[in-house]
Amino acid sequence: MEFLISKGDYSRYFKRSLLLVLVCVIVLVCTDQDYYSLLGVSKEASSREIRQAFKKLALKLHPDKNQNDPHAHENFLKINRAYEVLKDEDLRKKYDKYGEKGLEDQQQGGRYESWHFYRYDFGIYDDDPEIITLDRGEFDAAVNSGELWFVNFYSPRCSHCHDLAPTWREFAKEMDGVIRIGAVNCGDNRMLCRIKGINSYPSLYVFKTGMQPVKYYGDRSKESLKNFAMQYVTSTVTELWAGNFVNAIETSFASGVGWLITFCAERGDCLSYQTRLKLAGMLEGLVNVGWMDCGTQGELCDNLDISSSTTAYFPPGATINNKEKGGVLFLNSLDAREIYQEVMQHLPDFEIISAASLEDRLAHHRWLLFFQFGDSDKSNVQELKKLKFLLKDEHIQVGKFDCLSSTTICNKLYVYQPCLAVFKGKGTGDYEIHHGKKILYDIVAFAKESVNSHVITLGPQNFPDKEKEPWLVDFFAPWCPPCRALLPELRKASKHLYGQLKFGTLDCTVHEGICNMHNIRAYPTTVVFNQSDVHEYEGHHSAEQILEFIEDLRNPSVVSLTPETFVELVQRRKREEIWMVDFYAPWCGPCQALMPEWKKMARMLNGLISVGSVDCQKYYSFCHQESVRGYPEIRLFPQKSNTAHHYYSYNGWHRDSYSLRGWALGYLPQVSVDLTPQSFTEKVLNGKDHWVIDFYAPWCGPCQNFAPEFEILARIMKGKVKAGKVDCQAYAQTCQNANIRAYPTVKFYPYQGTKKNILGEYIDSRDAKSIADLLNEKLEAIQNKGKRKKSRNK
Repeated sequence: MEFLISKGDYSRYFKRSLLLVLVCVIVLVCTDQDYYSLLGVSKEASSREIRQAFKKLALKLHPDKNQNDPHAHENFLKINRAYEVLKDEDLRKKYDKYGEKGLEDQQQGGRYESWHFYRYDFGIYDDDPEIITLDRGEFDAAVNSGELWFVNFYSPRCSHCHDLAPTWREFAKEMDGVIRIGAVNCGDNRMLCRIKGINSYPSLYVFKTGMQPVKYYGDRSKESLKNFAMQYVTSTVTELWAGNFVNAIETSFASGVGWLITFCAERGDCLSYQTRLKLAGMLEGLVNVGWMDCGTQGELCDNLDISSSTTAYFPPGATINNKEKGGVLFLNSLDAREIYQEVMQHLPDFEIISAASLEDRLAHHRWLLFFQFGDSDKSNVQELKKLKFLLKDEHIQVGKFDCLSSTTICNKLYVYQPCLAVFKGKGTGDYEIHHGKKILYDIVAFAKESVNSHVITLGPQNFPDKEKEPWLVDFFAPWCPPCRALLPELRKASKHLYGQLKFGTLDCTVHEGICNMHNIRAYPTTVVFNQSDVHEYEGHHSAEQILEFIEDLRNPSVVSLTPETFVELVQRRKREEIWMVDFYAPWCGPCQALMPEWKKMARMLNGLISVGSVDCQKYYSFCHQESVRGYPEIRLFPQKSNTAHHYYSYNGWHRDSYSLRGWALGYLPQVSVDLTPQSFTEKVLNGKDHWVIDFYAPWCGPCQNFAPEFEILARIMKGKVKAGKVDCQAYAQTCQNANIRAYPTVKFYPYQGTKKNILGEYIDSRDAKSIADLLNEKLEAIQNKGKRKKSRNK
């Protein structure tokens, strides 16, 4: 079908289209309302809460449902933009710190889906309490907590994922308490799914600490999923009889672990084997689970006054002869969840530590302490009683401390509300307060990480002030999700830098004065204090990049240039010197993304090209004078320039360290020698020097990528081995004689007193440093061979 548009209609159509584009652009870069307010969430909202709020608004405001509203498209773009920014940890941090100005180069939110997608495909498991939706920041903590996890990696666009969803919900309800059922939305967590090797949806994996992840390949029925998952429940159900029953009950007092026993008689319903096994998994480490057949153990069951099937809990120290006095608890339910909850209620609570003994006990053992304020604290969750068992291998004891018994102690520890903290066995001076979710797997992960790391909680009394030792201080707010995501990464980094750098965290909601003194305007703000020097970390929230940042502080690879030093070092550089300079603004998103790559590139170029950066927010007039119109602006100032201001601007698409390095190396003067057939024969084959040769073709892409690497090799080996290049397009016969079958090919031609073989020695590497190491080994072998020959001659 064809539509014909007249000239006048076309003009009007074009104007309307142009207006629509302009409206879209304006909405993308500027909204007149705070993103959190747009979605109706608080600044401490979790990713799940943000998704739920956006979905609710999307169903209400979507243009498909508001076709008569001329502003529907514009309004929906605003909430879509807010969601795209707040769901992303890095973008959310930039927005919190710089507002929309920091997102000018990040134009998320311009496209959206149909109403049907948000109604049926978006956030599949967000409303299911039994299924834990895991994001990138909490995944590792969850699956390494010591609990058994079964995780569904899915995509909202995958029809098979939607087919599985009802079964996965039923399965989660049935397995609740036995294993953790999780879900990862790979649409929102692409990097996590890529790292875990997820390449099809849905992908179902079992995770357990100390065990490789196991993928499920069976059919997707509830029974098949349950049978597969129960294979990994390692708890056992013990069959009891007259010979071992009495011993089991009597030894429970010494072990501190009671027994849950099902007595199966002719009368009444007995717990099924599957239910008993589920209970063993739910109560693992807390209560032993057993069963007795009263048909074969009738005398013992009669002595216990058991005439019909029942289940009983025998606490540690229970007496068989007097069940009421011994505290034996008879349970009438056949439901595993109900039995589990009743048994958990009868398990003893954590030990309460007195104010008088606190310092001594914290000085000799690792502790996870719950701080409460009298009996009004309702935070006790029965499931947390599993902590003692899950933390046993880390030798962490679990207890409680009532701050009303000693407000002085809690004030000294900056504890002003119910919370929990890990003490690392060195008294009250070395501890860390937990700021994550108050759920079992998050607390377990925190406790294990904290006792093995070197991050401590700071306050006015121990805040580093003119300390001789360097400190990394993380200024944060507990309500800030990016702050909570950064804390595990700080713990990882602290283990690598123990003895070199101290790590501490400061809660700005408690210590507002200190944060104001250091001009903290956004969370998290991570700062390194090295006596009078202060350095703010601007990179991504990962331990690897934090370590790179610290290494760069100790051995700076990038020179921070002022207008004066720019003139002195760059404009007045020596004739053979080359400089690369990044003109940036701290609030600029692409500048922040470039920063770690820029430093990495500088380390790779060390000794070849000098690298600097200019802060154009700080030196705005100077950057304007240098005609810098956008950020980041990357310029290379080559050697032997007739004018100081002669430079090349980088216009490449990729700003990773390797792309930038390759571009820069192209401006280095060539050290290698271009060889003809004649010079190859005279200098390489008949000459008395060692040679390394790059056989290449001008049209070959890998050859072009390898060319800068070969120039680095030529510089590294200068004075030891000469470097040459042969153009195999121009000199095909020479390359054919040397048996060159692919481009580029690197060969070594060592001189050992006679004419060299044209075939040479093939080198299977494209890395300058690796090739240099290999050549040095070969040179050493040649030298040793010569020494042995001389020795024999003597």
